[in-house]
Amino acid sequence: MSDPSIDPSSGRPSERLPLRELVRLSVYWLGLSSIFAGLSAILVGRLEFDALVEPGAAGRTLFLLTIGGAVIAMVVQPTIGSISDYTISRWGRRKPYIFIGTALDLVFLAGIALSQDLIAIAAFVALLQFSSNFAQGPFQGYVPDLVPAPQVGLASALVGMMQILGNVAGFVVAGIAVATDQFAIGLIALGVLEFVTMLGVVVRVREGRAPKPRAGRSWRSVAAEAWGTDVLRERSFVFLVTSRLAVLMAGGVLTNLALFYLARSLGMDQEAAGNAFVALVALVAAGTIVTVVPAARLSDRIGRKNVIYSSCAIGAVGMGLVAIAPSFPLALVGAITYGLSGGIFLAVDWALMTDIIPKASSGRYMGLSNVATASSGVLAIAIGGTLMDVIGGGAGPRAALWLAVGLFGLGALLLHPVDERRREDTPPGPIEGEPGISPAPAA
Repeated sequence: MSDPSIDPSSGRPSERLPLRELVRLSVYWLGLSSIFAGLSAILVGRLEFDALVEPGAAGRTLFLLTIGGAVIAMVVQPTIGSISDYTISRWGRRKPYIFIGTALDLVFLAGIALSQDLIAIAAFVALLQFSSNFAQGPFQGYVPDLVPAPQVGLASALVGMMQILGNVAGFVVAGIAVATDQFAIGLIALGVLEFVTMLGVVVRVREGRAPKPRAGRSWRSVAAEAWGTDVLRERSFVFLVTSRLAVLMAGGVLTNLALFYLARSLGMDQEAAGNAFVALVALVAAGTIVTVVPAARLSDRIGRKNVIYSSCAIGAVGMGLVAIAPSFPLALVGAITYGLSGGIFLAVDWALMTDIIPKASSGRYMGLSNVATASSGVLAIAIGGTLMDVIGGGAGPRAALWLAVGLFGLGALLLHPVDERRREDTPPGPIEGEPGISPAPAA
């Protein structure tokens, strides 16, 4: 029997959700986002101020510490997301993965906190990426599972806001940890925050549509489906993911290399850099929070792509201001300008992705889309950090920031081929990821 809460013509939920449930649905993003925002800043602090590496090698070392975990994230998130689309359990198809992954995050964060060797730190970072993405892949399926089309803009705004608040929480915890030289306590605090936000989802969020029928297929076959080449026929999806990657890399250059910028380009000591980092992040967050809800609402009226183009332009201006700033006050102006851009992008990009993916395979497609999210930080470190080390001195972080300006332009260019119509509003055809099944005619 078909689920009466699912519109058979579109695969979307048809029942509107109360605001409190939309908030519950998005709050775990706060915990998830805080983990890697805070971890990245704490790793930078240890490399810069704990003398773990020789001067001039910190950017490349940060890349080596994080590259293995990024590769794991890119593999795990879509694979487990796809498996969760088919999972049947007494907890539903998403919650077992969310609970197990979050519990393991606590263990691996403690491992990073207690490690003094770079190889051990890299190993625990890789394990943390596995466990975090084990939870995140299935969790991302909840918005397409539960949110009807008229509420996608609002739900995306809430997701964006929780991601922002999570980034802020992570950066503030990390900034305090750097300023007080309490890196281990900072990492444990991040794990506790994530675990608390996870409980709200596991205990209070209801399940959505029924799992997809496995029809006797092995779990190995289901896992392999995540990487089927049929995804490449989803042209708009592919271009949107690459556009997301470029824009998130641009922001990642600033957030991941900010402590280097403060210490080297602006000449701050450890305590001053840690405190200034908190102020910088707070202003980025303030700008982001101001724009996230209005941007999502505006995109419902004038189109998602037009709003994202504006985000790229504003972000490029803000990043350029930070790059040329001779003093901290002008850098703060650039940071808040970039924050305005970040709020616009986080809300509207998520809504556009939710609009264009096949709904029955939401775990798979949302997991694949976040390959960009998982890889953006490490690629920003790899390219921006290497450029910083090659240029050297105070000019190195500034050169990386100019690279970020170019990445905003690339993100806008890659967005152009995306068809922003909702999937249910496009002419019917075979559903990608659903071999042999054709959709019902659109109503």
